[in-house]
Amino acid sequence: MKKSSLTDAFDVTSSREVITPLTDYEIFKDKVLLDELRTKIIENLIDTEVPKGASLNEYINNEIDRSIEGYDLTNLERSHIYNLIDNEINGYGPLTELLKDKNITEIMVNGPDEIYIEIDGRLIKDESVSFINDEHIIRTIQRMIQPLGRTIDASNPMVDSRLKDGSRINAVIPPLSLKGPVITIRKFKESIADIDDLLRMGTMTPYMARFLEACILGRLNMIICGGTGSGKTTLLNILSSFISPNERIVTIEDAAELRLRQEHVIPLETRVMNYERTGEITIRDLVINALRMRPDRIIVGEVRGKEAFDMLQAMNTGHDGSLTTMHANSPVDALNRLETMVLMSGIDIPIKAIREYINNAIDLVVCIERLNDGRRKVVSISELETIKDGSIVLKDIFVFKQDGLTESGSVNGEFIRYDFTPKVLNKLKQKGIIDIDYIFENPKGGSKK
Repeated sequence: MKKSSLTDAFDVTSSREVITPLTDYEIFKDKVLLDELRTKIIENLIDTEVPKGASLNEYINNEIDRSIEGYDLTNLERSHIYNLIDNEINGYGPLTELLKDKNITEIMVNGPDEIYIEIDGRLIKDESVSFINDEHIIRTIQRMIQPLGRTIDASNPMVDSRLKDGSRINAVIPPLSLKGPVITIRKFKESIADIDDLLRMGTMTPYMARFLEACILGRLNMIICGGTGSGKTTLLNILSSFISPNERIVTIEDAAELRLRQEHVIPLETRVMNYERTGEITIRDLVINALRMRPDRIIVGEVRGKEAFDMLQAMNTGHDGSLTTMHANSPVDALNRLETMVLMSGIDIPIKAIREYINNAIDLVVCIERLNDGRRKVVSISELETIKDGSIVLKDIFVFKQDGLTESGSVNGEFIRYDFTPKVLNKLKQKGIIDIDYIFENPKGGSKK
């Protein structure tokens, strides 16, 4: 296939000045004393009752004053203690300020003094906050998930849920975690509002954006694949904004992360087992039920198991325009995983029939990747062309070709459009979308293949 270069004119590097907050160690030279005071104050607050007629804030301040009496503390250390306790009472402990920071997209707690954050796609060890011990981490987890109707303990040592602001929290404690309690919180940057933001960040080119918009309007079935933290859900959110407000959309997720702007949206969320080991509602259950809800479109937040077969059935039986995400490093990996998931459903189907089923159901695979420099790129948009020698033939329409790294560590590369007319273009024309031919016009001296 011949290829034409699409100038990567939208790459930008962040020039934001990062102001590093003072760490616990910089404010409190004696870390042991800090942990001792925190523990003492928290225990006092738990063990005593608020006197009648006293306000909660007044009571808390009095308890702090009483607990630190006799200690030679500077004004800065005293203020720091008050802030820490306020976060324990009214927030989420040491994570409170990190959750408020809009520049942070991921928070990872590996231990009391081992906290990592992601800013602009880069992982940084945050020395500004710390926990007292493992029990303090578990207490913070419980405080975060209790309003969600969830719990975590030795008999139920893992939880995956969402906070009120939409952030996703995953927590694992012993005996599953061998090094102590671990927290992973994925936040969502509200500043990424539409396709223009992706263009400004160089995630894709205008031609790619217009093509994907046409594919959504033309009701093509699409898989968005990529690794963990690559931006699959963000891309799905933005692409779903092209769906007509007149359509009835049913979304299905493990933990609700999608934020569709249309009015006629029915969000469904799975339910985990209760203590009696009953009451579980899976993604597959919700996909089957969604078919009875008269959806114009079905959006599955992430397909990962037996529900893959039911989703393909929906796509093959009139529910076109369906979208989903999948963990996979390439379009080929995505289709291989999809085959495996269908086999997991327990239905006895020859592999050849499964591949034909997938080829008939899926139109496009969009692959997004987080590069070595932290930036996210749509690295390929591929169509399922045909079945040849028993295998599905994928054909790249757009790709991002990497050429190495610059001296500053940024990824060098350019977007490429291959010189041929995609098969899906005919489907789009049948749906009345005829204004994107210019994207695939033959460049000078080239020939379409």
